[in-house]
Amino acid sequence: MTNIPETGRTPRVQIRLVVIQVLVVSLLLTLGGRLWYLQIRNGEEFAAEADGNGVQRVVQPAVRGSILDARGVPLADNETRLVVSASRTDLMKMDDDGKAVLTKLAGVLGVQPKEITDKVRLCDAETPQPCWNGSPYQPIPITDEATPKQALQIRERAEDFPGITAEPTAVRRYTAPGDANTAQVLGYLSPVTDVEIEKAKDSESPYLRSDQVGRSGLERQYDKELRGKAGVTRYEVDNLGRVMGQAKSDKAEPGANVVTSIDARIQRIAEYELNEALKEARKVYDDNTSMNYKADSGAIVVMEAKTGRVVAMASNPTYDPNAWVGGITAKDYAKLTGKSSNYPLLNRAIQGQAAPGSIFKVIPVAAAVKAGYGFNDRYECSSSYAIGGQVFNNFESKGYGSIDLGQALEVSCDTVFYRLAHQEWQRDGGLKPKKGAKDWFYETAHEFGLGAETGIDLPNEVTGRVPDRQWKRDFWKANKDAWCKTGKKGGDFLQQLSYENCLEGNLMRAGDSVNYSIGQGDTLVTPIQMASIYAGIANGGTMHHPTVGKAVISADGKEITEIEPKVQRKLPVSRKTLAEIDEALEGVATRGTAAWRFTGWPQDEIPMHAKTGTAEVHGKQTTSWFASYTDDYAIVMTIAQGGTGSGASAPAVRNVYNALYGVSPEGAIDPKKALLPQPQKSLPKIQRDGTIDAPKLAPYKGQPEPSPTARALAGPPATTGRRD
Repeated sequence: MTNIPETGRTPRVQIRLVVIQVLVVSLLLTLGGRLWYLQIRNGEEFAAEADGNGVQRVVQPAVRGSILDARGVPLADNETRLVVSASRTDLMKMDDDGKAVLTKLAGVLGVQPKEITDKVRLCDAETPQPCWNGSPYQPIPITDEATPKQALQIRERAEDFPGITAEPTAVRRYTAPGDANTAQVLGYLSPVTDVEIEKAKDSESPYLRSDQVGRSGLERQYDKELRGKAGVTRYEVDNLGRVMGQAKSDKAEPGANVVTSIDARIQRIAEYELNEALKEARKVYDDNTSMNYKADSGAIVVMEAKTGRVVAMASNPTYDPNAWVGGITAKDYAKLTGKSSNYPLLNRAIQGQAAPGSIFKVIPVAAAVKAGYGFNDRYECSSSYAIGGQVFNNFESKGYGSIDLGQALEVSCDTVFYRLAHQEWQRDGGLKPKKGAKDWFYETAHEFGLGAETGIDLPNEVTGRVPDRQWKRDFWKANKDAWCKTGKKGGDFLQQLSYENCLEGNLMRAGDSVNYSIGQGDTLVTPIQMASIYAGIANGGTMHHPTVGKAVISADGKEITEIEPKVQRKLPVSRKTLAEIDEALEGVATRGTAAWRFTGWPQDEIPMHAKTGTAEVHGKQTTSWFASYTDDYAIVMTIAQGGTGSGASAPAVRNVYNALYGVSPEGAIDPKKALLPQPQKSLPKIQRDGTIDAPKLAPYKGQPEPSPTARALAGPPATTGRRD
């Protein structure tokens, strides 16, 4: 007999097996628990970490396309600069996070170490600028203004500057050819924001964190075409950011070039003459305010009459768009946006709104004819016109007797328009408008495109304002409470005005219509709107959407997309009436309020048409307006607080015409001196390698002084009195 069990296992063996089984079950339970913890409890967290162990992208920005004038002269292009950059990944591997290296770099660049350490820190909600909002794997630019000596120091002593590079890089440049600044038209660039990245991520042109995007002007309008496609190199990295290998690379594709209708030569002249007109206006004494005119801002538009293409557009005050390149400093930003800056970033040609004064009168003339008044009928041009107890004076209180509408334009007779507007107001029901009131004067303004954008290919255009009955009601609802609170019967001007507006600000009063008829009151227009209207009159009644862009040409020159002029509307005027208005505007330049400024002009060879305007603004000096056209061009200029249209703006506009057609101050035409006697039709010549031929420009030195005879014929300077 034996004491060994049938299983062949001793009690000791069985105990060992049980222990092993317990251990195995414990290990399985531990493993299962760990798997549950990793995959379920903290699954999302570790999935995110796993993503971090994948692929990171390093972006090589595409070379941005150039913006060219109509002849191919670069207005904005790129220049090669020595850019010093820091690899944050390399710096973070160092014991001190690269502080010693950055301190040495600061010594080479001649700046404080803090300036550099701030630039390489990553942006977040609590970190103020400057900081880096791009990928941490992207080289972070420290400066784009390194000298060759500084770059050589960094490269020759690479062991002292680990993670620091100094390489030539393409940087945006605003060239100002021939001193043609063109700042507000071109715009500027700045880094893309997180919001923009998120918004564009599913679009055809998503942003990368390293992208610079257009913030205004053409840079913004044509950003997609100019930007190109960035190159991307993908690296395999672990969750600590260590590069494990290169996955894939996509080459950068340069952006396309945008050819504009701007002629840099005319642009420079327009800028120069606008600035000179402002300076001259400041020398003139204003009898009404007992001080010289402030002439604090202005704008000018030169437009092709038959296409709506913009040949020149200037706004003053202006600025240097290169201030934005490489990141604008806080000091420079304050200069451009502070209260004392007078806001040079504004493009006053499309964003400056003001009452138009008498250059508006072509619209009430058209409205009067539509309402049944004869263009050649006789109308009384008295020195004043009374409505109830209120007297509305003619400009300088002059009276011209019985005249037709054409003569009313020539001499800019206000009282003719007062009477017509008052009669139409009464016919429509006055304070209690009839159902279906025609409102010819207001409806015609809308039909001329006022109160709406022109559709120019520049961002942030404003609409101006036609103060019709609907606008009156809406404005009253929005401001009634404030008017009723501040209004006071018998108080000062503003208090009395608020009192009246509180009671009946929703009503179209007779005085509202009378002021409106001469481009005063609540009427607001922009220079681009008025240039479009006068161009439409010049070409026989067609208004175009104004355009600055003329063509988009690929970097290799093989793909050309022309931007054709687009018709916006037809003027609501018959051919007969349009011809009569055209003749009257020619009379303004030869016999009327602008004649003294166009003495000696070669009218037979180049028929000139014009309208002067002087708009009164409560609490400010008068706004100067001058609108004009030939068969080829329409030019409109305005100067805020600048005086009269013929006194302040007209001389500058004539100088622009002189340059366009090669006309001397005495009126002789020299074809060799004519810069652009006809609009530029062809595109710049493109070479086989995609480069574009571009002529060089010399700075503009201003118009020659007229001879004593010409000055005598032009009359005395407008230091006293007021000419519309």
